[in-house]
Amino acid sequence: MAARLFPHPLLSLVLVVVWLGLVNKVTLGNVVLGAILGVAVPMLTSPYWPNRPRIRAPLRAAEYALVVLWDIVVANVQVALIILFKPNDRIHSHWITVPLELTSAEAITVLAGTITMTPGTVSVTFSADIHSILVHCLHTDDPDAVRANIKNRYETRLKEIFG
Repeated sequence: MAARLFPHPLLSLVLVVVWLGLVNKVTLGNVVLGAILGVAVPMLTSPYWPNRPRIRAPLRAAEYALVVLWDIVVANVQVALIILFKPNDRIHSHWITVPLELTSAEAITVLAGTITMTPGTVSVTFSADIHSILVHCLHTDDPDAVRANIKNRYETRLKEIFG
């Protein structure tokens, strides 16, 4: 019974927390509505999740979240400095193809989301065989360094997390 009511308990909890963060006020009504969403959304979407993603290293996932949060803060400052102080003719935007070693759809999705959430980079599309991702970088003088950074900082950790 509990498995049918909570097919994805972690997702249910995350939905409640995100809802409370979005409404920015903890009241009984908001908690109840968040709980309803936390139960209803996973129940309604569970048929579309035939295989649950397996997180093999939860502590590494927490570390990954902290790394991404830090990178977002740093990138915000870097992008602000580029926009405020760098003349347009000195901004070197690049399209960068990043080859992927990840095979899990969930891990690839997290990587693409991470790239897009980090200011200054956007994941645009995947190759037809999903062995590479195209990334637009606002400014870099070394596209190879950006590619290596994505692979070393994010992809390596995601391979450990999703196995």
